Amino acid sequence: MFSLEIIRSASPAMPPKVVMLDFDGTVSTMREGWHSLLSNYYVSQLKETPAGQNKTEAEILSVAKKALEPNIGKQPVFQFYTLADLIREYGGTPRDPEVCLQEYYKELFAVVHRRHELLRSGLDPKELLVPGTLDLLAMLRQRGIKLYLVSGTEEEYIKEDAELLRITGYFDGGIFGGTKDQDASSKRMIVRKILSENHISGSELVSFGDGQTETREVRAVGGLAIGVASDESARQGVDQWKRSQLIEAGADWIIPDFTDVPRIEKKLFG
Repeated sequence: MFSLEIIRSASPAMPPKVVMLDFDGTVSTMREGWHSLLSNYYVSQLKETPAGQNKTEAEILSVAKKALEPNIGKQPVFQFYTLADLIREYGGTPRDPEVCLQEYYKELFAVVHRRHELLRSGLDPKELLVPGTLDLLAMLRQRGIKLYLVSGTEEEYIKEDAELLRITGYFDGGIFGGTKDQDASSKRMIVRKILSENHISGSELVSFGDGQTETREVRAVGGLAIGVASDESARQGVDQWKRSQLIEAGADWIIPDFTDVPRIEKKLFG
C-alpha cells in the first residue's frame, strides 16, 4: 500500500504559508455513509418517474452515482437541483429541492446524532477522524502554517462537529461551511478570501481534500492540491473511486490518509 502517490507536481512551487483542509472525508468520518444514503434517495425518486419504471434499480443507481460526482464538495442543496433535472429528463415532475434536502437530512442526521452521542459519552475522537489527522495538524501548526477548515456542509453543523472532535483550536484561520449565500460561501470564494486576507499568491497555498471541488479551485489559483482518497468505512487504504475522481480534477498527489506525516512533511518543506 502506498502512502503518497505523485500524480503531477512533486512539491509546492513555493514554501507553503497557508493550508486549507476539507472536512468530511478528509479530516472527519462523522458523515461516513452519506454517499450511499443520497444515492439511494435518488433511486427512490427516479423509480417513480415514467422512464424510471422501465429501468432496473442497478441502472438507476449507476446514473445516480454519476450525477452526484460534480457536486461533491458543494453545498448539499446542489445535489437536489441535479436530482430535479434528472426527474425532468425521466418525464417526471420534481419537488422543491429544499424539501428533498430536508428529507435526506432526516436520514443523515439520525446517523450523525448517534455519533455525536458516542463522542459525548466518551468515545475517543480519533475513532471519527481520518487516521493521522491530529499528527498532521500538529505538524503544520508547529511549522507556523495558518490553517483553514472548509466544507460545503452548513457552517453551524461543521463547527459543532469540530468542537466534538476537539480540533477547533488548530484552525486559526477559521472554519467555513455553507451559508444561505451560496455564492459567497462557495469554495471558490473561500479560496479567494484566503489569498486576499493573507496577502499570498496561489502558489503559497496547499489544500487537502477528498472532493473535486476544492481540488479544482486550488489548482486554478496555482496551489498544490493534495487528494485524500480515504476509505472512510475501512479506515485504511485507498478508495479507488475517490482516487479516480481526484486525479480527473487535477490532484497533484494522492494519499490514503495522514498516517505517513513525516513523508508529507518532507515533500512539503524539504
